[in-house]
Amino acid sequence: MFASRELPADVAAVREAHAPEAPVLDAEADFETVPPAVAEDLGLFVDRLRPASYPADWLPEDAPETLRSYAGPEFTVGMPGGGTVVWTDQTAPETVLVKRRAETTPDDFLAFLLAEAFVEVGADPPTGAVAGAAAMPEGATGIPEHFLPFFGERYADLDAAIRDPEDPAGYGPTDVYQVANALFDAWVGLQTRETFEQWADDPERERLHDAWVDAGERLTDRLEELPGLVARGETDFANATEYACSAVRHGLDLPAPFAALDTTAFRDRGAPYAVKWAEKTFDALSDA
Repeated sequence: MFASRELPADVAAVREAHAPEAPVLDAEADFETVPPAVAEDLGLFVDRLRPASYPADWLPEDAPETLRSYAGPEFTVGMPGGGTVVWTDQTAPETVLVKRRAETTPDDFLAFLLAEAFVEVGADPPTGAVAGAAAMPEGATGIPEHFLPFFGERYADLDAAIRDPEDPAGYGPTDVYQVANALFDAWVGLQTRETFEQWADDPERERLHDAWVDAGERLTDRLEELPGLVARGETDFANATEYACSAVRHGLDLPAPFAALDTTAFRDRGAPYAVKWAEKTFDALSDA
């Protein structure tokens, strides 16, 4: 299932700077979630496995089954929407995994995705920003691999902020999952993008910086239109949030209410700030 991957020089230098011990492995197949029996094969490449499970009461009763499985006792690596390059903190050291689809990913962008993973693995977020930090795998102290430990018990508060029990046709559990994943994505970007910005002045990382800039430029077309698209029903708020939060990772100008996510307060306070933003934003939507 897994094999060690060789890295180009510029990517290897980023690994050495941010996550020098992290193995980088190619997966034989694409995956959303690696089956537990296969995930245990990671033990061949790391010092030890440290499978995580999380309290069931963090989740509403109708939370998506994939999220319940992730929170449960089985060794679960990867989740839907994880992208071409993912990493896990359920191994010591953390492991970076490259899915088979990378074979068709442009070289420069794949190089950036790998570099991005190393920067995330090596990041040191502010104390208190990760609400479920106490339940993370033993020894894992940085950015969590998934939004569930980021929100922790506050995930139920996020669910309550987004969903209206009196409107069964309104936002559902999959919408909450989408918004949670987007908000976590934006917060991770706030922890890491300064590093990518600094690469502009580093000739050894020029290719990686250019790929980061290019990925951001692909998001600019619709940013200013997001509030109007939501108001006209041409997209829903969960999709708009996902789009805007991708832009946060690249430091792009955002319209309200998403601009409040590109702030030092969100970077430093993390999950509590995200929940408060959702409460205010969805209250305003229901009053509109």
